[in-house]
Amino acid sequence: MSDRARLLFVGAGPRAIMLLERVLARADDHTQIDIDLVDPHPPGAGRIWRHAQSPLLKLNSMTRDVTVFTDHSCTIDGPVHPGPSLSEWLELWRAGDLPDVDLDELSAAEARTLAPEGFPTRRLHSYYLDWFFRRTAANAPGGVTIRLHADTVTSVRPARSGRHTVSLASGREIVTDAVAYCLGHTEREPDPAAAALAAAALRKGLVYVGPAFTADADLSVLPEQGDVIVRGMGLAAVDLVVLLTQGRGGRFDRDGDGALRYLASGREPRLHVGSRRGVPYRSKVTSTLQGDAPLREVLTPEAIADLQRAARPLDFDRDAWPLIAGELLHGHYRELFTGHPDRVATTWDDFRSVLQTHAWDDPALRDAIAAVVPDPLDRFDVAAFGRPFAGATFADTEEVHRRVRAHIAEDLLLRTSPERSPAQGVFMAALLSFMALSEIPKERWNARSRAHTLPVRWHTFFSYLASGPPPHRLEELLALADAGVVRFLGPDVTVAVEPRGFAASSARVPGETVAGALVDAWLPAADAALSMNIALRELATVHGSELRVADEDYDGSLGRVRVGEDGRVLRPDGSPHDTLFAIGPFTSQTEAGAFTRPAANSLSLRQTDVVAGAITARLGLAVPVAP
Repeated sequence: MSDRARLLFVGAGPRAIMLLERVLARADDHTQIDIDLVDPHPPGAGRIWRHAQSPLLKLNSMTRDVTVFTDHSCTIDGPVHPGPSLSEWLELWRAGDLPDVDLDELSAAEARTLAPEGFPTRRLHSYYLDWFFRRTAANAPGGVTIRLHADTVTSVRPARSGRHTVSLASGREIVTDAVAYCLGHTEREPDPAAAALAAAALRKGLVYVGPAFTADADLSVLPEQGDVIVRGMGLAAVDLVVLLTQGRGGRFDRDGDGALRYLASGREPRLHVGSRRGVPYRSKVTSTLQGDAPLREVLTPEAIADLQRAARPLDFDRDAWPLIAGELLHGHYRELFTGHPDRVATTWDDFRSVLQTHAWDDPALRDAIAAVVPDPLDRFDVAAFGRPFAGATFADTEEVHRRVRAHIAEDLLLRTSPERSPAQGVFMAALLSFMALSEIPKERWNARSRAHTLPVRWHTFFSYLASGPPPHRLEELLALADAGVVRFLGPDVTVAVEPRGFAASSARVPGETVAGALVDAWLPAADAALSMNIALRELATVHGSELRVADEDYDGSLGRVRVGEDGRVLRPDGSPHDTLFAIGPFTSQTEAGAFTRPAANSLSLRQTDVVAGAITARLGLAVPVAP
């Protein structure tokens, strides 16, 4: 290796620039390195957060809960380099302290009034990510050069002396010492079910929109005032509803009594929405804790150590889920008993012992809770929370529509009202549980847990609980239901192709809904071997090996690139590449997102720092020891 090292990033979105910052945090005035970032989309924002998308689309995080910087909470080896959260960055802009940030008119108007508790647009967030990238590059030591290539990597091939030749779509080739794959969600070949629906729609003259990043989907094919079945009630579905209503000229207004009403433009389709649960992801929690600070009372460090010492491989359902459920109960009731003692009939110390002597699903525990918690809205049932309509049947479509609407209204009340802060306790307990489980090495889990329950079922439940839409989006959904633009289909919705069109039905709801158009409103599943990104597919099928993740939602299994704890790509024989690294949702690492909450010792920042440490060690860069 020459005295001057070279590192190439495949991708330049949030994960890439956060990894870049962690690499440069270890550089000093003696560091000599050339860094190339290759991405057809803008650096920082990348594809998902780019400025060139609808101004209606928002983050599902409050402004105060977004950062890309390390801080005092981070337990990392690299130096901590703090910086402003998105909320603090907006304060700097309003004060005139960011002269190099030139917001467009819409974003500037948003930035002037957006509160820390507000939910920013993706377009505004793109400026923050762009600024972070430019700041990171500008602060690099003099021996570091950073080059951007608005291009696409098409191949990575071995070259002499352990180096790699990276080919770009433009025809250019770059020889580099190490490659870091930092891609987010990519398009992929349709799974068998989606391919069959697309073929059937083509034969019968129907309209089918398959899984896609909603901002890039062609929604112009969906008819005005026509019936459209929508499967999925997560974040992609929320974005879809926004683009097909406000995006087609409708608007929301408040009556004199404060109720939100939707004023239709006449260009909207009629959306019939259902999913397996039959309800949207839970609203983001906006209440604040009133009682004792959150802490791990079940998944304690001692409990994690016990799990790691277990003689047999760990099984998520047997070994982890009962502890998670117990932690969620503790989070809810600690906040209820210590923050709202006037609403309970005993003390937290006494009730804690009740929780600790009963299994999370023990019927006797429900009786004990009812005896000391008079208001049913103050009680928390883990199973009912995860599956609100488990076992329920409905008389007709009107009843299911009414009950889904009532569920959404109650969820908004519980997760946004100041007096209902136990929901914040549940959220914090889930977050602490997520971080606690990440401390257990992957090899300690049995094959089923590694291949399904951890990466799919646990992650999906956590997203449903903690990563739902902003509350105002659910309030808008209720207004759209009242206006007749949205109809709820209920749980366990299936779709068949019939001569009349797509027919949606549920075994628990009499009748069916027929429409000429169907949208599967979710992101394409992350399958590296089937990705439309050529470099990622090559990584999975040529350079590395796959962890197949079983997922019944996608008719089989999904392929994740196997990586070590330090992000090094693992060959088919399990040995690590010395100079190929990968981070992101397409890898076997626990998916932790990119940007994160401040002061949370987030998994994403810890993962990124570990990978940066491995890269700099391999390239022989200066590696300061964190104080």
